[in-house]
Amino acid sequence: MHAVVDLCQENKKISKVIFETCYLSDAEKRELCRIVRDVRPDYVKTSTGFGSGGATLEDVALLLECVGDIAKVKASGGIRTLDFVLQLIDMGVSRIGSSNSVNLVEEIQVFSPLTFSAHPRSRCLIIYAECTGTIP
Repeated sequence: MHAVVDLCQENKKISKVIFETCYLSDAEKRELCRIVRDVRPDYVKTSTGFGSGGATLEDVALLLECVGDIAKVKASGGIRTLDFVLQLIDMGVSRIGSSNSVNLVEEIQVFSPLTFSAHPRSRCLIIYAECTGTIP
């Protein structure tokens, strides 16, 4: 892992370590976090999206607690609703990976700009939607 992260840093590329959290006990996740603290990748990601489960609030909280000061956390896998996205953002994740992004952007359209902008971190979602042309 050190070699890959070092190579990424030398070439100014982002490195991510992916935990397939659905297959790991909390003790195993904490041990991997200990390794991450030593290796120092840019991101720790909850899932590839191909496992039997994806991001959970509990796993995200554990990762943020264990490595949030060392690496950013990317929640990925099983993210299907805007409500869940907003919960993850409120927790402090830096990125979200979802194969359901079109539906998430469509959910954003339900809100008027005034109502939706009341959420303190909604701006990142609105910017994404504007860049993709899904919000007029």
